[in-house]
Amino acid sequence: MNEMTDTTPERRALADRLEKAGVLKTPQWRAAVEAVPRELFLHPGVFLPVDGGRWRPVSAVGADPAEWTRITYRDESLTTQLDGHLTADQTSDPVTGGPTSSSTTPVTVIGMIEDLDVEEGHHVLEIGTGTGYSSALMCHRLGEDNVTTVEVDPGVAARADAALEAAGYSTWTVTGDGLLGHPRRAPYDRVIATCAVRRIPHTWIRQTKPGGFILATLGAWPYGTGLAKVTVGEGGIAEGRIIGRSSFMQARSQFTAPVSGDLSARTAYADSERETKLPPTVLDAWAPAFLTQLAAPGAQLTRAMASDGRPLLYLFDPDRESFAEFVAHSAGWTVRQGGPVALWDDIERTLVAWRDAGSPDISAVRLHITDRSHTYWIGDNPVLHWQHRIA
Repeated sequence: MNEMTDTTPERRALADRLEKAGVLKTPQWRAAVEAVPRELFLHPGVFLPVDGGRWRPVSAVGADPAEWTRITYRDESLTTQLDGHLTADQTSDPVTGGPTSSSTTPVTVIGMIEDLDVEEGHHVLEIGTGTGYSSALMCHRLGEDNVTTVEVDPGVAARADAALEAAGYSTWTVTGDGLLGHPRRAPYDRVIATCAVRRIPHTWIRQTKPGGFILATLGAWPYGTGLAKVTVGEGGIAEGRIIGRSSFMQARSQFTAPVSGDLSARTAYADSERETKLPPTVLDAWAPAFLTQLAAPGAQLTRAMASDGRPLLYLFDPDRESFAEFVAHSAGWTVRQGGPVALWDDIERTLVAWRDAGSPDISAVRLHITDRSHTYWIGDNPVLHWQHRIA
């Protein structure tokens, strides 16, 4: 990268776009966006998607400065690591792999930190440092001593720390499991997670001042996840609601490998077969996908292809050894279910009640958290009420 490239115009243009999109609302955060060079936080480079499910590496050092500037100020997420180790400076050819770290789209980053409702002097705990860009924005706004950020991947943490130092912020960067928070610097006024979690860890609640709040993405599917904002009360209780859609990579320690292998063996023994009341394709929509994870937290939606080219659709709950297999026909869908739990029965009951309630968005979901359980609900319909006990 050409270190002399002045990106002040790009930062102002980014702030203008974020303001126009309605996510950048306050002058303090606008000042942070204009001050923090995003390109510093994309070293040593990024991977851009190309045909065939591959990734083209663009190295910060080797790229044309004008192209690098264009890339770094795109309104999109930029992948910075594949398969837990590969960075763009380690290869010059297109590669395959799964993204394991990224610089999230600025719209998402700024929308979340605006939702934090911070005030001067607030101390923030960030779970998931990633590139360090959002950490830098918060350092600019609150001061580097008021930001503590935790990253599970040592290589990612080291690069973020170096980028923060290069940007002039000697903040508290911690390498460790963010699900544990960072008790040494507690209590915090705000906790923000830039990874998705299955539920809000009670450690975060314990480390937040009463009256403070936590902002975290809930869910385990790659889509159909919700941004929860909960206020912490006395005695380890928190309550709040889902404020909107959100999409982040899963917390590393909670990542679930997709169901694979011999799917016909997994579905060999069906206990029932019937017509569905709703097509399983409803799960392609965000709200039904989110509600499915409330109704059946261990369920995974799995797509495959039969030897004759027919698409196959399943729900598996590996922990409960249960499955639902869907077969399309001219009049609709048939579901075969097997295992201790009639998986689709529970999910379909939820989705029918949701449809009958007017198909509300996930922002209708409320939640209440104690050290023993997480309770979610929509309105007063008992079917739209889910309690997840913590063993």
